[in-house]
Amino acid sequence: KILKTFGFKEYSIYLSTRPEKYAGTLKGWQKATNSLKYVLKKLKLKYRTDPGGGVFYGPKIDIKIKDSLGRSWQCTTIQIDFNLPERFKMTYITKSSKKKQPLMIHRALLGSLERFIGVLLENYAGALPLWLSPEQVWIIPVGSRHKKYAQDIGHRMSNIGYRTEVKDENETVSKKIRNGEIQKIPYLLVVGDKEIKTKQVRVRQRDKGDIGPVKFNKFLEKVKTEIMTKK
Repeated sequence: KILKTFGFKEYSIYLSTRPEKYAGTLKGWQKATNSLKYVLKKLKLKYRTDPGGGVFYGPKIDIKIKDSLGRSWQCTTIQIDFNLPERFKMTYITKSSKKKQPLMIHRALLGSLERFIGVLLENYAGALPLWLSPEQVWIIPVGSRHKKYAQDIGHRMSNIGYRTEVKDENETVSKKIRNGEIQKIPYLLVVGDKEIKTKQVRVRQRDKGDIGPVKFNKFLEKVKTEIMTKK
C-alpha cells in the first residue's frame, strides 16, 4: 500500500533464505524462514524464493520495485536477526518466569532513504505529484501593481500549509512560466487586473498547460482534493 501511494505499481516480493555463512542454528533458521513463509501466505502475497539471499544474521523478505526504465531496486525489507539479541545478551521473561532470548525484526519500509528518493525522482522523471513536490504552486503577478494580490494569495495558501512562492522578480511573465515548466512546478497561477477584479487566478497545470481562469476558492478545493487523494 505504501509503495502504491508513492506511485510504484510494479514490484516483486522475494523470500531470501540462509546463505553459506550464517549466525544462529539451523533449527532457528528453519523456524524463522517458515514464519516468514506463513506471513506471506496468510496475506496471499505472491513471492519468489531467493536461495542463499538472506543476510548472515537471518532470513528476510525483500520487495523490489521497478522504476520508469524497468530497472529493479530493492527497497522495502523485513529481516529476522539472530545475531544482535545474542550479542547484546537480550532476554525476556516468559509466563513460566524463565529467561528466553528474543528474535529481533528489522523493518525498513522504504529501505535506504537516499536510494528510495533517487528511485522516486527517476520514476517521475523529476515531475513529482503535487503532494510530494517541494514547491507546489508558483504565483506570478503580471505587473508590479498585481504583487499585493499575489502575496495575499500566497500568504493564504502558506497558512493552510501549501508550499507556495510568489515570483515577483523583475522578469517577463513568459520567462517565469518557462522557468516553472523547466522546474516541473505542478501549478503556476498568473494574476493580473482581471483576476483581481473577479477574485480568480489563471491556472497553468503541469502537462496540461493553460486551463484558464478559476475562482481562487475553487482552486483551493481542487488542490486540497488532489493532495488528499495523492493523485
